[in-house]
Amino acid sequence: MITHDAYAVEPWCVRETELHLDVLPQSESLFALSNGHVGWRGNLDEGEPHGLPGSYLNGVHELRPLPYAEAGYGYPESGQTVIDVSNGKLIRLLVNDEPFDLRYGQLLSHERVLDLRAGVLQRTCEWSSPAGCTVRVRSTRLVSFTQRAVAAIAYEVEAVDSTVQLVVQSELVANEQLPPVVGDPRVAAALESPLDPEEHAAQGSRLRLVHRTRRSGLRVAAAADHVVRASDLRSTSSESSDDLARLTVTCVLRPGESMRLEKMVAYGWSGARSVPAVRGQVDAALAGARSTGWDGLLAQQRAYLEDFWSRADVEVEGDAEIQQAVRFALFHVLQAGARSERRAIPAKGLTGSGYDGHSFWDTETFVLPLLTYTAPDSVAEALRWRQSTLPAARERARQLGHQGAVFPWRTIDGAECSAYWPAGTAAFHVNADIADAVVRYIACTSDADFERDTGVELLVETARLWRSLGHHDHHGRFHIDGVTGPDEYSALSDDNAYTNLMAQANLRAAADITERHPEQAAALGVDDEEAAAWRDAAEAMTIHIDHNLGVHAQSAAFTMHQVWDFAGTRPDQYPLMLNFPYFDLYRRQVVKQADLVLAMFMRDDAFTEEEKARNFAYYEALTVRDSSLSACCQAVIAAEVGHLRLAYDYVGESALMDLKDLENNTRDGLHIASLAGTWIALVAGFGGLRNRAGVLHFAPKLPEKLARLAFSVQVLRRRLRVEIQDSEATYSLLAGSPLEICHYGQRLTVSEKSPQRRSVPEVPSLPEPQQPPGRRPTRRH
Repeated sequence: MITHDAYAVEPWCVRETELHLDVLPQSESLFALSNGHVGWRGNLDEGEPHGLPGSYLNGVHELRPLPYAEAGYGYPESGQTVIDVSNGKLIRLLVNDEPFDLRYGQLLSHERVLDLRAGVLQRTCEWSSPAGCTVRVRSTRLVSFTQRAVAAIAYEVEAVDSTVQLVVQSELVANEQLPPVVGDPRVAAALESPLDPEEHAAQGSRLRLVHRTRRSGLRVAAAADHVVRASDLRSTSSESSDDLARLTVTCVLRPGESMRLEKMVAYGWSGARSVPAVRGQVDAALAGARSTGWDGLLAQQRAYLEDFWSRADVEVEGDAEIQQAVRFALFHVLQAGARSERRAIPAKGLTGSGYDGHSFWDTETFVLPLLTYTAPDSVAEALRWRQSTLPAARERARQLGHQGAVFPWRTIDGAECSAYWPAGTAAFHVNADIADAVVRYIACTSDADFERDTGVELLVETARLWRSLGHHDHHGRFHIDGVTGPDEYSALSDDNAYTNLMAQANLRAAADITERHPEQAAALGVDDEEAAAWRDAAEAMTIHIDHNLGVHAQSAAFTMHQVWDFAGTRPDQYPLMLNFPYFDLYRRQVVKQADLVLAMFMRDDAFTEEEKARNFAYYEALTVRDSSLSACCQAVIAAEVGHLRLAYDYVGESALMDLKDLENNTRDGLHIASLAGTWIALVAGFGGLRNRAGVLHFAPKLPEKLARLAFSVQVLRRRLRVEIQDSEATYSLLAGSPLEICHYGQRLTVSEKSPQRRSVPEVPSLPEPQQPPGRRPTRRH
């Protein structure tokens, strides 16, 4: 949608110069603000028109029965759906008794800007009422990174050509009417007025609502306070009822005069605390915000982001769209995880209700790698959330007849809530994805407290699953059968290569960490025999190779299956899962998203360069990318094996997934993992970043169209900057003691006083592999 004339390509913002209602739902996702705890969709201040109202608190959800035509053992009984909490964004305006509604009167101008450095959404519009009175409205909105519970708005109205009487209504509204839910009526029932009122109050400029979810039993509070300035302020009043608290302000403005309202909103929730406790929680947060003031909140927001950009920015020369897109991606991934603090990072962040607000394996595999190198504290908190859900994961393992823990395929609070049983009861690779994130975080931070208090337990319990799930055959080889890997078009496969390779790393890491921390291991019941069994299973792990084709098999016998009839598949029949039976997909060679290709990135130590090239060419011809998670993985391996132009095309697809609404579902929220994949594709693809045994390796190379790429990574309390330009790579240490790295296998020591420059070898031109007909990524021009 950014190709629309109303959207400009700029390096540090997303600017909409005209309002177009046909893309309003998508723009609400793009302009969403969040800090990982509180999320506000980019709805208009006056609330209507809207695509999807959205005010979210991370973890606040409602329960609903899951639909099954036939019950089955181990099926989750209850689903979880994110809900819209009390809306604090609403500021309604009446001009001489006429509602400010952009569908009526004349909209003379309208601009919205998401400022990626200031962390605010700004809006400026000029509107003439049906009676001909013209006003100029300016608003600035933020969700605070520094004060976790707080969001705020500065709202200003100016009379342009005549004296007007204004009525401004600032509201907290619960149980907003939502667009109808298409599909499962159980979801619609769960979302219809999910909040039961418990308390409401309005006193002076202060408003408060307290509710409790009907089924999940979560208590939610929202409070607001205001500062109003106007030269001719006539009256202020406040009122409240079960689902509404409102401050009403009336004033008279002469041409050139303005009324300004500053609104601060605080949120809190708990599954255990009482009404007085959550009331006190939001009142205290509001007091802190009032003490800081609007200008103080703005200054804190900019300072927080200045620090983030100093260690996270990626500079791209030669493609203005990609430059804008990667900063947009970094900003939204930060918003998704910055202050989640022992809560999940949902697949949509807090930008929309897509995927029911669930968290998947996307978080550990795509989002946490980016945050590990740019905002590592948020990674520790995300993994501590996983640790906090271990009781549910252990119970799930027992239910399925396994040892250790089975982490859920999709969840909000840690309980499995997927009704798609080949994933909910067979996509065990999420265990290894969590273990991989633990190992990466420890290697990049040397956080000894985390390793001892969190890492040991997570690695032990995930490793126990693999030992109980797999088995040794009569030749001593270790197999893990009947699992669903990342490619959901090949469910219930034996020896899925990705799963086995990631499990192998998990088993080895668990054995290693228990040697380093024998006391914690003993407390978990780990003895020498169990650790030895993990090592034995890892060493004997089965990875299938088709020697006739010279490629690794995605799973046992995968390369023996019939190839999907790509030539006979029409463009409108993608995604395949919505147009063909899963049975047909499961028994043919067709790949929804990178699976073995992802394994070559995540476990690049397990493949030779020649194997990577052959594997990539083979699976490229089978991969249809019916998932937003695929393009970035394909970009990384395409770059590694020398297909730079193809890698560049895949970078574009990943980067513009939401800005161009490539999957036609940005209205439901952003694809946070695909956004993180933009960084992965640039930094791990063209930068060649790999972390091998705690040492950073780089193999940089740029496609012809890019003149320069520069990025920073934070590792072991150092900040390293990498710049690639004119067939040369420069490594500079911006902070910290000397750091040893590798450039194309050559060891270098970088210090603050001694940057290192090395030439980048020329990449020979190679014939590109083929994709399924009609599934080639769009060429970047």
